[in-house]
Amino acid sequence: MKNTYEYVAIFDYEEDGGVNIYFPDLPGCLSCADDTKEALHNAEEVLGLYMVECEEENIEIPEPTPIENIHCKENEKPILVSVWMPLARSEVEVVSVKKTLTLPAWLNKLAEEQKINFSKVLQAALKDILKAKRIIGKEK
Repeated sequence: MKNTYEYVAIFDYEEDGGVNIYFPDLPGCLSCADDTKEALHNAEEVLGLYMVECEEENIEIPEPTPIENIHCKENEKPILVSVWMPLARSEVEVVSVKKTLTLPAWLNKLAEEQKINFSKVLQAALKDILKAKRIIGKEK
């Protein structure tokens, strides 16, 4: 895992003064703000959260496009955003809860023989059944 990531964010300025933020290299990495100062803060925050999610889910992280290769519309500005990952990772709190479960003895024996991690299997199954992904910063 890297300590820093730098990507170009596009600040798309709306007529009402609002700012939409997107990262051309990172699909779904989006935010918005009321002004440029808030947009700078939000861009760094969303980049950190996006990268933590990629690391945790083993999603391939693309190489950043150099800022000189980014083309913007008239109302857009490219901004180089850097995130310090040790801080971003520490801000994502994950709290686990212990659960007791019951299963047939024969199934338990087979799983233990195969050195199955019960917690990992249960988590994967629940995510699949519920079609759920962790929402960073919301898990308590």
